[in-house]
Amino acid sequence: MIRHDFNLLIVDDEPNIQSGLAKGLAGEVDFVQTSGDAEDALAKFESKPFQIVIVDVRLSRGETGIELMKKMRFLRPHTAVIVITAHGTVEMAVEAMHAGAIDFVLKPLDLNLVRQQVRKAREFYRLLRENQQLRNRLAGAGEIPNIIGGGAAMQDVFHQIRQVARTDATVLIQGESGTGKELVARALHDLSERNGGPFIAVNLGAMPESLLESELFGHEKGAFSGALRQKPGCFEQAAGGTLFLDEVTEMSAKSQVDLLRVLESQRFTRVGGEQLLTSDCRIVSATNRTVDDLIKDGVFREDLFYRLNVIPIEVPPLRGRREDIPLLVEHFLELFCKRHNREMKRLAPAAMQILTAASWPGNVRQLRNMIERIVITHNGDVVHIEELPLELTSSPNSTRHSSRISSLSEAVESFERETIQAALLASNLHRENTAKALGISVRTLHYKMGRYGLH
Repeated sequence: MIRHDFNLLIVDDEPNIQSGLAKGLAGEVDFVQTSGDAEDALAKFESKPFQIVIVDVRLSRGETGIELMKKMRFLRPHTAVIVITAHGTVEMAVEAMHAGAIDFVLKPLDLNLVRQQVRKAREFYRLLRENQQLRNRLAGAGEIPNIIGGGAAMQDVFHQIRQVARTDATVLIQGESGTGKELVARALHDLSERNGGPFIAVNLGAMPESLLESELFGHEKGAFSGALRQKPGCFEQAAGGTLFLDEVTEMSAKSQVDLLRVLESQRFTRVGGEQLLTSDCRIVSATNRTVDDLIKDGVFREDLFYRLNVIPIEVPPLRGRREDIPLLVEHFLELFCKRHNREMKRLAPAAMQILTAASWPGNVRQLRNMIERIVITHNGDVVHIEELPLELTSSPNSTRHSSRISSLSEAVESFERETIQAALLASNLHRENTAKALGISVRTLHYKMGRYGLH
């Protein structure tokens, strides 16, 4: 695990609160410093890296705590900020969360509660920084081109790619639609000895059977009506490189026989031709269907499956790699802000929790398209829950109901419930890991799950 130093800055105009928090939280962080006004706090923040800030909303001199927090997060966007106040209102809580605070705590302060919030802030900061460092490392390493993923599920896929890439073994990539199967195929090609040759991709599911034979094997001039010249097929075009057969299970029975014959003999002829040509390409195929069921139903040939499935690679759905969602979101935000010439945007912590907990039936493709839509349609630099697309936030468990919350206690309870729910989903319902991530005991987690009906 990457080691982080955690420095805490406490900003409050009451000396007793400064000293009480500094003493009570000393064991939770590496270094504590205090300040009594916004100007002094900002000077200290600029001179030393503080990962966590506790700030009172109302300061006796200068700017408010909310204004100060905005400046701090502009300078260091990953800073985890906890807002405290003796004059809490729903509007103030919403404004603090919109400005990027991860928690809102009422005075008089419960020191045990503040300790829990600091532990949660540490975890929040650690995850953000490790995601960023991992993203930078993956981008710079160049080992697995164009694929983002730091969790165990994708690391297993990367390991398989590295093992197989430099061989000529036939690979079958399986996974739901939108998981990035073609990216895996391209990575296999880019890391292979054939990377100087062509990468030819053909979608067999989108190809009419009447054209498929000509597309794969080519045709001679005059072979059929409209064949005005000789045309090389995909097997010839991919010579010395890789031929990627996407949606391979959508082929007709006849086309399956033709493909099996080429795989067995490494030879083929163009449509209307007699010259026997040799296949010199690596075959990588992909499907989003369960092949065993297709074989049982007699839809797909078992012998062809064994030919294609020499090396199987399973690409996990996005819901099975939730830890990668913040990485992907940051990557797509940067990509589309540059592409559409927009100022860089970021997601508020609560909005990121919604994205992390979503089911994503369309997988990475759906997430990519949604982030592009957000970049194009959202004018601000921070994207909040209410600005997420309706399909993510229209469920009964969504946080897009803050306007119906009538009190600060309801706002806090609503936010707590959804934070616990998101943490449970992110840990695949593992309660000990969830409690650890939230900085609470398993007993407390069980109590809160019962209170909020999360069992």
